[in-house]
Amino acid sequence: MTATRTGDRADGRAGDPGLFGPGSVTWQAHGDPMMWVAGIRALYLQALHPRAVRGVTQNSDFRRDAWGRLMRTASFVGTTTYGTTEAAERAGARVRKIHRMLGATDPDTGERYGLDEPALLRWVHCAEIDSYLHVLRRSGFPLTDAHADRYLAEHRHSARLVGLDPDAVPANRAELAAYFARVRPELAAGGEAHEVDDFLRRPPTHPLLVPARELLWRRVARLAYDCLPPYAHEIYGRPAPAPATVTRRLRATGTLLRGIPARLRWQLPPKHILRAMARLGPAARPAPYKLGP
Repeated sequence: MTATRTGDRADGRAGDPGLFGPGSVTWQAHGDPMMWVAGIRALYLQALHPRAVRGVTQNSDFRRDAWGRLMRTASFVGTTTYGTTEAAERAGARVRKIHRMLGATDPDTGERYGLDEPALLRWVHCAEIDSYLHVLRRSGFPLTDAHADRYLAEHRHSARLVGLDPDAVPANRAELAAYFARVRPELAAGGEAHEVDDFLRRPPTHPLLVPARELLWRRVARLAYDCLPPYAHEIYGRPAPAPATVTRRLRATGTLLRGIPARLRWQLPPKHILRAMARLGPAARPAPYKLGP
């Protein structure tokens, strides 16, 4: 299986387009600021798999290092999207090593299981990719159905990086929908899921930053929760506004964030996109109009 690489050149790291390359849907889509909302939605959705969320709560104090965890995830996505092939492979190797070393215990049965179980990795992968795709499309990013299928097919590469067989993950919208239908009976909102929910609504912060948390963060977290699928709202036990209302809010938020100049947004560390443009040239700048048919 080969990556989608427009302008791929075998001239060393300086011209290395990485796993996806500027011709991919992933390259254009992951530069959008709504990816942050999508990332929070992914956390909400991932927490509904009891075995997966147990692996997080039993192996880390996410309440004390939640911001670090969020930034590490963002850095992994940025590196695998815009970094060199070597950097992406190194990032994947680190993730696989961590997963091999960690396990969790089912409190009801006493079963001990590894976090590198394919079923758990597949759930985390699918919840994440579905969230990115769902939020971007619903907030107005111009992804057609064909683009969405290309995006899912491209992310067989990110699945491989975390230890999955690329052929065992959904490669289009129909396969992704069938996967969620199969796994839905396994989902539940146990104590760990509600702990994640509580944290995402009220993350601990410095007292001076509490007003900002109430004004900004809670609105973003609420929007991420509201755009979950209806079955997730039912499992969590908290209602959401009507879908049309949520879509309007997503579009309004997308319009607002996309109004911030991209060069300013991309200055945030670790500047993956700016580094990619420095490596490949200004033509590598991600933009929705480059998606093509």
